[in-house]
Amino acid sequence: MANYEKIASELFGTFVLVFAGTGAIVTNDLSGGAVTHVGIALTFGLVVLAMIYTLGEVSGAHLNPAVTLGFWLARRFPARSVLPYILSQCVGAVLASILLRLLFPQHSTLGATIPTGPVTQSFVLELVLTWILMLVILSVSAGAKEKGLVAGIAVGSVIALEALFAGPISGASMNPARSLAPALASNHLAHLWIYLAAPILGALLAVPTCK
Repeated sequence: MANYEKIASELFGTFVLVFAGTGAIVTNDLSGGAVTHVGIALTFGLVVLAMIYTLGEVSGAHLNPAVTLGFWLARRFPARSVLPYILSQCVGAVLASILLRLLFPQHSTLGATIPTGPVTQSFVLELVLTWILMLVILSVSAGAKEKGLVAGIAVGSVIALEALFAGPISGASMNPARSLAPALASNHLAHLWIYLAAPILGALLAVPTCK
């Protein structure tokens, strides 16, 4: 598989993830709660499931810088591909948030992840959530690829599950690119560091746990 195809796959997949997931938050806010919290959680889980089935054979459907770093630390992913993957994921996410800004200029946050409680609480939540997610991914993936029936269902389900119970507190991001994009597009940068650092630490912690 040519490298540019993998990069394009990660860009497109992360674009779809952020467009659908944060788009569900935006439309829920603007429609007076028509999507509901459950609907938002399911949207995130289902879009990841769909992208794994669509792109798993191409790039592995990481869609998440923390996942890419986790695969690298587990020695399932080449170091030379880490930066291109992460950059493509961030570009795809930012493009999705820019499109949502153009479509919904009246929305103030565009689905940005903002703690509703103490900063430490959200940091620990994001760390633990991503630790669990990465542990599941390492357990069901083939090498550095999330592919196949089991991977799609397992990964999509754990994302939806964690978003269901932790979303109202921390936003249940588990993905630096997913949080970076709406934060930049809406200029809500105050707590961005939580959603960059905690998911990466959680994903790296999952590697020795899996071993």
